[in-house]
Amino acid sequence: MIRESRTTHEAPQLRRALSTLDSYALGFGAMIGFGWVVLTGGWLEAAGTLGAVLALLSGGLIMVVVGLIYAELTAAMPRAGGEHNYLMRGLGARWAFMGSWGITGGYITIVAFEAVALPRTLGYVFPGINQGYLYSVFGSDVFLLWALVGSVSAVIVTVINYVGIKTAGLIQTFVVLFLVAVGLILTFGSFTGGSVSNMDPIFTDFTGVFTVLIVVPFLFVGFDVIPQTAEELRMSPRRVGKLIVISVVIATVWYILTAVTTASSMPLEALVNSDLATADAMGALFGSQFMAHVLIAGGVAGIITSWIAMLIGASRLMYAMGKSGMLPRWFAHIHPKFQTPSHAIAFIGVLSIIAPFLGEGALGWLVDSGSPSIVLTYFMVCVVFLILRRREPGMERPFMTGAGSKGTFIGVLGCLLTLGLLSLYIPGMPASIHPMSYVLFGGWWLLGMFFLFRIPRGIHAGSDSEGRLLDALAIRRK
Repeated sequence: MIRESRTTHEAPQLRRALSTLDSYALGFGAMIGFGWVVLTGGWLEAAGTLGAVLALLSGGLIMVVVGLIYAELTAAMPRAGGEHNYLMRGLGARWAFMGSWGITGGYITIVAFEAVALPRTLGYVFPGINQGYLYSVFGSDVFLLWALVGSVSAVIVTVINYVGIKTAGLIQTFVVLFLVAVGLILTFGSFTGGSVSNMDPIFTDFTGVFTVLIVVPFLFVGFDVIPQTAEELRMSPRRVGKLIVISVVIATVWYILTAVTTASSMPLEALVNSDLATADAMGALFGSQFMAHVLIAGGVAGIITSWIAMLIGASRLMYAMGKSGMLPRWFAHIHPKFQTPSHAIAFIGVLSIIAPFLGEGALGWLVDSGSPSIVLTYFMVCVVFLILRRREPGMERPFMTGAGSKGTFIGVLGCLLTLGLLSLYIPGMPASIHPMSYVLFGGWWLLGMFFLFRIPRGIHAGSDSEGRLLDALAIRRK
């Protein structure tokens, strides 16, 4: 009777509204944010052209392995919340919370980052945006007009997600098509106006490669948004699995092309001294400042696509945790008209509206603090992949990542690769993050501990684990 009444209470459901094209735009657009515009010069300086390509290719291969693991699990359990469901089934409620909490933190930091990246990008085209000095915080100045541009944009993106997944999907598709067009123009410019002689140095050292490799979670996070929206895709589970892997491959090609085309445009010294290396590269390749602005428009498109996708992913994870009783049930609310997790969207939207008033300095630390949590979740998903392969060999797997020992090899490889990537964040490593990022990382997990220890013990694997967790929480509340 308890289960029946709960089902009736949760009558509003997520809407299955994303087409095949929308789904590809969601997966690819989630990964292509603003980093390719502003970070490329740093990649080339740190590792050289070949070193940057090797780092991006290595990172892409790591993510392809992880993507294959996600593909099998998503096709087997196509439910909103993605890894939350896999970890719940294979490891139990507390591990499910840890994985969900980790990647939710990563998503939220990127949503906040995009609210700062947008006015920062527009500032290169419209310098007058830096008006109305308010204060200096965390090493950066905050201007009223600049912050308002970011906050108003955050309101718009939040409303887009709030009013329906179909609206968000259509906008995502349109903006991704524009982004791809800009990428093709940049590639054409490199073939016609670039020079191999500009690509020196070809390689610096492996420390530089690791420096580029550490940004891989930031660059590739987003393919895992697809599992979050599994209940909203108009695709068979097998095709959803393929979509994940293809999206990662396309993103890898995009980042490598960006590094090579930018390197070919002008000598490294000029790129290093540029605030937006890829935009200046586009201008140099075509001999036109207008084309540099076209590239910046592509950067804005990347910001929007990543922003929309990360808000979708974070809200669906909070919805799943709220539905499981790990977070307040308020987060599990589905809007009766728009069929979206409206409370979770609004909560994250408010955080992104506030973000621009914290300045650029704080947001850089915030994004870096989210990357280790993302990689930790990837590692946990690889582990649960192996557990479910052993414990439930008969599970229906519409997309199978290799049969028998081949699948086991991919799972073990995924564990080793993600563990190796996670080790790069250890303090003292050549590519470790800013000390303040470690403080923020610890703060996020301290907050998570408050919810973690409220989860009853004894909720273990099984397809009905969510219902048993809810019953246990209901008994505890009584």
